[in-house]
Amino acid sequence: MKGLIFTYLITFFGVTGSVFSPFYGLLAYVALAILKPDAMWAHSIQNGRFSLIVAMAMLVSWMFRGCGNWNLGKARPIVLLFGGFWLWCSALACFADSQPHAWTFVESIAKILLPFLVGVTTCKSIRDLKALAWVIVVCEGYVCFEMNLQYFGNYNYLYFVGFGGHDNNGAAVGFVTALGVAFFLFLNVDELWKKGIIGGCMALILHAILFSFSRGAMLATGIGVVLSFFLTKKTAGHYALFALGLVAALFLTGPEVRARFLKSFETKQGRYEASAQSRLDMWGNCWIVFKQNPILGCGPDHWPLRAKKDFGGTNILEAHSLWIQTATETGIPGILMLAGFYLVCITRCWGLLIRLPERAPPWFGDACRLTIASLCGFIVAAQFLSLEALEIPYYVAMLGAATLTVYGRLEHEYVGESIVAADWRDGPNETKHSETDSFGFAGFGVMN
Repeated sequence: MKGLIFTYLITFFGVTGSVFSPFYGLLAYVALAILKPDAMWAHSIQNGRFSLIVAMAMLVSWMFRGCGNWNLGKARPIVLLFGGFWLWCSALACFADSQPHAWTFVESIAKILLPFLVGVTTCKSIRDLKALAWVIVVCEGYVCFEMNLQYFGNYNYLYFVGFGGHDNNGAAVGFVTALGVAFFLFLNVDELWKKGIIGGCMALILHAILFSFSRGAMLATGIGVVLSFFLTKKTAGHYALFALGLVAALFLTGPEVRARFLKSFETKQGRYEASAQSRLDMWGNCWIVFKQNPILGCGPDHWPLRAKKDFGGTNILEAHSLWIQTATETGIPGILMLAGFYLVCITRCWGLLIRLPERAPPWFGDACRLTIASLCGFIVAAQFLSLEALEIPYYVAMLGAATLTVYGRLEHEYVGESIVAADWRDGPNETKHSETDSFGFAGFGVMN
């Protein structure tokens, strides 16, 4: 019953909030996309169309307001690459062998692209950026809370069943991506109660990654932690925080988790263990299909069909690599646009991070850091899983793109010509701002 009530409340907020701004509808849509009420509370919610209701209210409000502000600045190529990928897949679907498979894939990407466009064009302030980050972290934290309850109830639901249409590996990659957002949001907030909420979400997410037994997610988590350590200008408090996190990870990592992770590197008679070797064999088969038509590919969502048809598989299997499967299905143009979408977002955020002026609100630096760390972790994990329709990385990229857009608009209006760039690793509390000195705009510093 609690799930049904909670879902109704989010839907009500999304619909009524869209009357005032489509961005409020976006927050509700993102919350529903992460929580997946029909999977989280399947016993009380079945065949609900809550996301569709919120999406319609959000899009109507967005179109009524002229589809937002398209002065995207540095985020423009990010949006063009994502839109170009969807258009390319739509064109390929017109000539695909299996029309239902191809158009289902196109529809699933459209359900992510439209909210992405709404977010980038309607996010107007630091307050909006922080609200989006909070929704991502708290909702993913709640999902991991439920998974932890199942785990401590002596049933590892995440490992055996997965969550929201993804198996344990796919769900864990979403957790990894949210973990980077949580870490830098934790550093940015000052109030202890806020740090407590974010810290609790971080602990739940980290533990869920470990008992998911997803080796790709564990590897990506390690890479994300190293990047986060590098991106942060460390004080004694930061070193203590990283040390505490390392101790917590070692404490939570049991012998079964360690044994499963290390098994990935074991070889016997020149072959890796079954799961790792099957991926290598599948990637080799993808290369064979890719060479047949490297420009147009075999069609959106067509690799599982080709794998069963050409290589005698008894089951329809994904390629277990987002990048290899995308290249096989959509050709060179498709993989260049999808990979470019993430890489350009990372490089543009890096460019902003190293040139931030001293007077810039600390949130811009933290938003760039969380985008870089989260998406780099996702890129690594996605090499081992096919996750075209996993929403979390797109939402983190949306947060990064919106950060570039908001900063660009404020920079042109309020930043003076003689401002010296700050150290790009400065933490959120390195530089204090009064309510009148942030970009010279009275009241802006309140949102820090």
